[in-house]
Amino acid sequence: MADFSLADLKTLRERLGTGMVDSKNALVEAGGDLEKATELLRLKGAKSNAKRLDRSTSEGLVAAKEGAGTTTLIELACETDFVAKGDKFVALGDKVLDAVAAAGATTPEEGLAAPAGSQTVAELISDEAAILGEKIELRRVAVVSGEKFAIYLHRTNKDLPPQVGVVVGYSGDDADTARSVAQHISFADPQYLTRDEVPAETVENERRIVEEISRGEGKPEAALPKIVEGRVTAFFKQVALLDQDYAKDNKLSVAKVLSDAGLTVSGFARFKVGA
Repeated sequence: MADFSLADLKTLRERLGTGMVDSKNALVEAGGDLEKATELLRLKGAKSNAKRLDRSTSEGLVAAKEGAGTTTLIELACETDFVAKGDKFVALGDKVLDAVAAAGATTPEEGLAAPAGSQTVAELISDEAAILGEKIELRRVAVVSGEKFAIYLHRTNKDLPPQVGVVVGYSGDDADTARSVAQHISFADPQYLTRDEVPAETVENERRIVEEISRGEGKPEAALPKIVEGRVTAFFKQVALLDQDYAKDNKLSVAKVLSDAGLTVSGFARFKVGA
């Protein structure tokens, strides 16, 4: 039998989170060499992860970390709610977020390459995926710039970590209204800050569609331009934050609410797990 101590076995288990039997077998195969045993277990985990590549990840968490002038929002995905609500997965989310934010990563690819201790984030996720037995992926990363930030993390289920995350960058002094707007975004799901940010081709395509619909409804030709513009305006109210009706008072636009509160929004991000 390979020469290794109980301390070696304990160290290996704590290092990778593997079970007693797997840790012991790895030490035996490695002839008692702790570093080689660690490598063997990581390779075994990587092979298991490769088999899970085609699985879907519809559960997980969102998390945000505020920094100096920027706030980072991530979505970390897994396969089941059982894993999503576990302490190990939540702790992994914290480690990934810290590493991604520290590196200033703005994309999942940059995030995966970020250092996380002696590993990269990709290696950290791979190791944890092997332990948890599920496919885990850093699905999305967003960085919002601003003077101040409102962060809203919403739990759709009390037993799960946050499933909807919103970050709003803003200037002004009304933190309560800024947070209320973040809550509005979590519900209303705008895609752009202003109507000017909506790509021209998207607007033209929408105009073409509503014109076809209006003609199909038999609307008078002379009235079509006004009808089409009205429906395009309604489209802007769906996709542009400042044009939207405020969730807490639909008689007011979000732009009006912000103006009355002396706030200016510089940007926002919204993630919903699995969406």
